[in-house]
Amino acid sequence: MALKHEPTASYHSVQDALRVLETVARRDTGVNDTELARETGITTERLTTLLRMLRREAYVEQIADGAYVTGAAFTRLCSAEGHDLALRDKLQHTLDRLRDSVGAAVYITRYVDGEVEVTQYADGPATPKVNEWVDFRSSAHATAMGKSLLTQLDHDGRRDHLARHRMARLTSRTITSDRLLLSRLASQPPTVPVLDLQEYAVGTVCAAVPVTAGSSVGCLALSLPVEHAHRLRRAADALNRNAAPVLLSLTI
Repeated sequence: MALKHEPTASYHSVQDALRVLETVARRDTGVNDTELARETGITTERLTTLLRMLRREAYVEQIADGAYVTGAAFTRLCSAEGHDLALRDKLQHTLDRLRDSVGAAVYITRYVDGEVEVTQYADGPATPKVNEWVDFRSSAHATAMGKSLLTQLDHDGRRDHLARHRMARLTSRTITSDRLLLSRLASQPPTVPVLDLQEYAVGTVCAAVPVTAGSSVGCLALSLPVEHAHRLRRAADALNRNAAPVLLSLTI
C-alpha cells in the first residue's frame, strides 16, 4: 500500500515539538526558553505556543529556576516496558479532554491491514458516539473517518479498497459512484477536515482530520447529532487545531 503524504499544520507542529523535546531531553539539568529558541531556531512566539502544549501534555515540565526538563508522560512513552499501555492511556486522556472541549464524541481511527479500525474513542451522556449500524470497515465511502483515511492512500490504494468493499447506499446522501468518490478524494485538501453530512446515518454528522505518523495511516474524528449540525464546522476546526497532541503521542 502506497501512501500519499501531504504535510498538514499538525505535522509541522509535531516536527517543531519533537525538535524542542529532543533539545530538552539532551539537557539533564534543564534548558530555558532563550536557549531553546537559539538551539532549535524556532521563533519565540512559536516556541511559547509549543511549550504551552508540551506542558499541558506533561511532555515537559518547568522547574524552580524556570528551565524545562522532560515530563512524566514523555518518560513513560520512551520506556520500552509498558509503552503500549502508556500510549493508550495518554491518547485516552487527550481524547477525553478533546471531547469536553469540542462538545462531541471523538475517535482515533487507523487503517490497519487494508481495513478501517476505530482504535479508541471518548463519548459521554451529552456526547453520544455514533451508532455503528453498518460496520465501519465496509462503509469507508460514507463516513468522514473512512474518507479521511482513503485520502491518505494513493489512487491505487483507494481503488483497491473500493474493489473490496461495495459502495452501498446507506442514506439518500451516500455517494455510490466510485468515479465521483475518487474525484472528491483526490481534490480533498489535506488541511481541510473531511465531512460526512448524514451520508453514513440519518441524524448524524461527522468530521475527520488526518493524523499520519510514519507509515501508519490514521485520523481523528468527531460526530454530532444532526440537531447540532450548526456546530460542525467550528468543532471540525477545533479538532484540526488539536490534532497535534494526538499525532505527537503516536510519533514519540
